[in-house]
Amino acid sequence: MRYSLALLFCICFGIQVSVAQTKTNFSSMDVFAMEWVDDPQISPDGSQVVYVRRGMDIMTDKRQSRLWLVNADGTEHSKLTNHDGQESSPRWSPDGSKILFSAATDEGSEIFVYWVKTAKVAKLTSLDNSPKGMTWSPDGQQIAFSKFVDGTELSLVQPHQRPKGAKWAASPRVTSRLKHEADGSGYMKPGYSHIFTIPADGGVVKQLTNGSFHHKGAPVWESNSSLIISANRSKDWEYEFRNSYLYRLDVKTGKINQITDRSGPDKSPAVAKNGNIIYLGYEDKRQTYQLTKLSLLKNNQISSVPLELDRSVSSPTWDSSGKGVYFMFDDHGNTKIGYSSLNGKVDIKAKNLGGTGMGRPYGGGSYSVSDEGIVAYTHTTPAHPSALAIVDRSGQTKIVLSLNEDILPNRNLATVEEIWYTSSVDGRQVQGWIAKPPQFMAGKQYPLIVENHGGPISNYGDRFSPEIQLLACAGYVVFYPNPRGSTSYGEEFANLLYHDYPGDDYHDVMDGVEAVVGKGYIDENKLYVTGGSAGGIMTAWMIGKSQKFKAAAVIKPVMNWISKTLVADNYYAYADYRYPGQPWENPEIYWHFSPLSLVGHIETPTLVMVGTSDMRTPLSEAKQLYHALKLRKVDTALVEIPGAYHLIANRPSQLITKIEHILAWFALYTGE
Repeated sequence: MRYSLALLFCICFGIQVSVAQTKTNFSSMDVFAMEWVDDPQISPDGSQVVYVRRGMDIMTDKRQSRLWLVNADGTEHSKLTNHDGQESSPRWSPDGSKILFSAATDEGSEIFVYWVKTAKVAKLTSLDNSPKGMTWSPDGQQIAFSKFVDGTELSLVQPHQRPKGAKWAASPRVTSRLKHEADGSGYMKPGYSHIFTIPADGGVVKQLTNGSFHHKGAPVWESNSSLIISANRSKDWEYEFRNSYLYRLDVKTGKINQITDRSGPDKSPAVAKNGNIIYLGYEDKRQTYQLTKLSLLKNNQISSVPLELDRSVSSPTWDSSGKGVYFMFDDHGNTKIGYSSLNGKVDIKAKNLGGTGMGRPYGGGSYSVSDEGIVAYTHTTPAHPSALAIVDRSGQTKIVLSLNEDILPNRNLATVEEIWYTSSVDGRQVQGWIAKPPQFMAGKQYPLIVENHGGPISNYGDRFSPEIQLLACAGYVVFYPNPRGSTSYGEEFANLLYHDYPGDDYHDVMDGVEAVVGKGYIDENKLYVTGGSAGGIMTAWMIGKSQKFKAAAVIKPVMNWISKTLVADNYYAYADYRYPGQPWENPEIYWHFSPLSLVGHIETPTLVMVGTSDMRTPLSEAKQLYHALKLRKVDTALVEIPGAYHLIANRPSQLITKIEHILAWFALYTGE
């Protein structure tokens, strides 16, 4: 018997060794296996969390979302409903007895309610367009939401009567609106978003707003008979595209009274039980970047909340006493939850929010707070997508639910470390991250990929990123910096690109390359560079100014600011904020900052990639670079992703093919 036990021990030990030996690097098809927690909503009593469970469907090549319910300690984890379609936007009723949510049906998205005790579900609506921003009234008797209402476009001629059976060409589409298309959806059908209510037990849907104005923000209940909404109902609202104001909407009469009137965006109102209103916004100074701040509306008097924080804030939420406010902010590439009384002193309640974007390591994430101050939020690190974390009453944080334990423990991942270095421009400290490939060996030299972030008013951080993991797991060290212009370092740092982009951010990136090379484990003959959107602009700029790189992959770039500005879906939004005046007023300035102006200096083999339906950095921009390089006989190739919008990696297979094409191109130029 002793011999048998010993043999059994050896066999088991051998199996464990075998499993350890078969642990593999994170790879392309693992993207389909990833899942992440999103929009966690904690119950008023803090005992349960309903959240959106997101993942990838390998058969449809689409992202999917389902609602799941779990106890706040991580037990009794189960799917909320038997519904098999997409589900989103869960919200607890004020008494915690019901959960409001949206779900896809054959007719479109509709409003549903789930009864917690009985697990019964009812569909409340049959809408012609999808509901958004659904909220409960304080007494739980009504639900408010916004919905698009179809309209009509300018008609210039009456169509002729076609003979029966005739096959004529389609009628022309006439457009007379400033904003008539949007990246991600294409042509915008005419109409406006309006505010509606419906009884919580079902019944007649009542439209509260009218007119040729959009009311897109989520309506917030001030009382059982009034709503606070964000909109722009000015006569010239189309051209005041950055402006929005707060309005009070009477639910019974539909009467609307304007509350705020400053130039700039006033949005995201939150109402305390004592009637005070907190909201986000700023006085528009017409510059590239401006801090989004908190304002207070109390007794019809508006004042600023003097936060001791040089950061933009988002997602404000009152505590149950109405004396303090929770909010999110990015700080040095890390997303955090802050809490402040109205005197402005900020306490950090949680760190490492995010991991909900399954591409590059951008910020994001979400949270909610119970009546007793228990916080549920999406927690991430470079080693895992967003998990469910709980901050208890004592301030202790615990991860109670992670959805990738079936795969990530069996994968080798890149290790990520922070780097700070000094800018040669003005001595500023610049932050970045270095991802080292699995099985990194000291004393060995590795090829380096520089990955430039988009925006440029954005930031990379210490968050999970399948794209960074795939690049590093292919054997590269990956450097991804936050040069000047990046957010999370204060208004002055982010606004350094005002009328100067690309500018000294180029030097910040190149200084970072030198700092990483200086660590001694980079092969200086194997330097590569890539990036998308603003990162594509920086990549094209870098190879126009430097011959250091063996190859480049320029993804969805802007090459010519004159053509981009007047063709993109947001064509109206650049003048003065990015460059002074319109392109026809200052063409020399727009051209000076266009990467196409440097194309005569590019010798680096360059892959150019773009989605065929990209409306933010249109296909024509990428073609200008490709065609110019072909005419100059520089090694180049154009990769067009069929049907992809600006979010080129929106579908799992698109994310995979993006990275595989970049790696395949770099492999052609190994420097050997």
